[in-house]
Amino acid sequence: QVQLVESGGGLVQAGGSLRLSCAASGRTFTSYAMGWFRQAPGKERKFVAAITWSEHVTYYTDSVKGRFTISRDSAKNTGYLQMNSLKPEDTAVYYCAAANSALNMIKYEYDDWGQGTQVTVSS
Repeated sequence: QVQLVESGGGLVQAGGSLRLSCAASGRTFTSYAMGWFRQAPGKERKFVAAITWSEHVTYYTDSVKGRFTISRDSAKNTGYLQMNSLKPEDTAVYYCAAANSALNMIKYEYDDWGQGTQVTVSS
């Protein structure tokens, strides 16, 4: 099991940017992929983006394509979500998660989760 800790959330005006970080601790990140999800008040948690740790292949939900960029720094055991051109509808608690296999990633059945970080975008 890997411990994941998110940081970088906050309050930003529409059109602004934030960079979220997800630090893996306890051991070297050896999971197959890291993903980001978000949950708005009263709504289900939804997939945002994912990156395979070794091949650096990235995936995005349609609503963030062209605005968000997922990346990782293996040496720092840390993943990132750069969020640009933020919109009020991006307001949510953002969670990072680790998937131990390609199948788990494809099925959105992630194995380890962080505690979440709040992102609020004002209009």
